Amino acid sequence: MKTTPCLIHAFCALGFAVSSLLGMATAQAQTPAAGDISAQKAALAAIEQNMVAIPAGSFTMGSPVGEADRGPEEGPQHNVKVAAFSLGKTEVTQAQWVGVMGYNPSGFPDCGPTCPIENVSWEDVQVFISTLNQQSGKTYRLPSEAEWEYAARAGTSGRWSFGENETLLSQYAWFDRNSGSHTHPVGQKQANPLGLVDLHGNVWEWVQDCWNSHYNGAPTNGSAWLSGNCTKRVQRGGDWGVLGRQLHSATRSAVSVTNHYFGLGFRLARN
Repeated sequence: MKTTPCLIHAFCALGFAVSSLLGMATAQAQTPAAGDISAQKAALAAIEQNMVAIPAGSFTMGSPVGEADRGPEEGPQHNVKVAAFSLGKTEVTQAQWVGVMGYNPSGFPDCGPTCPIENVSWEDVQVFISTLNQQSGKTYRLPSEAEWEYAARAGTSGRWSFGENETLLSQYAWFDRNSGSHTHPVGQKQANPLGLVDLHGNVWEWVQDCWNSHYNGAPTNGSAWLSGNCTKRVQRGGDWGVLGRQLHSATRSAVSVTNHYFGLGFRLARN
């Protein structure tokens, strides 16, 4: 059962501690001058331009019994109706985070401003979203787990939106075979049919849902599941160190809301 990144990275426990220290040191070293309005305006504009309209529809969520590398937490399959919403084409970047928050917690600051922000807890992300909404006058949020998978599948039902051929994954994702054990600038890989990129690999992505180890009783209207173990939230998509075969569209696991990890970021949603 893929309940934490530790089951994927043998060095995870050490990584969490080192990552947190790196994040604090980076924040202290790279905090820009207070009141950097130009950076804030650039971040708000970039975030707005990054949003992609996702049409309403329905899909079968989860993976079928017998699918390769399926975990028990990926079922049972169930039909979900999703209302129209907008989703970030890419994960939120370091530049966007810094423009809104004024500091950079990334464990990979040398990757650059167009690399995804990571090393941020679910609680950190909630503060970011609240601050962003105050600055922008809009109502950004995290996607629900159902919205995330609906967008990742993009009308398809296989392991990936591009089909079943794992050898094509390097065209769509940064993962253990091609990442060099670090993040990469967003948007360098091919998009799925909805125009979204980096849904697989690069960094795991927080969603709004509390953790449940199965889909029995899960919402069927596309909303976030806000009961269960809410000290943990769901992460989706995998990161730069995950085995390619484990990056399929139904992959899900859980992380504590306070955890910081240099393979975990997020993308934004909006109604």
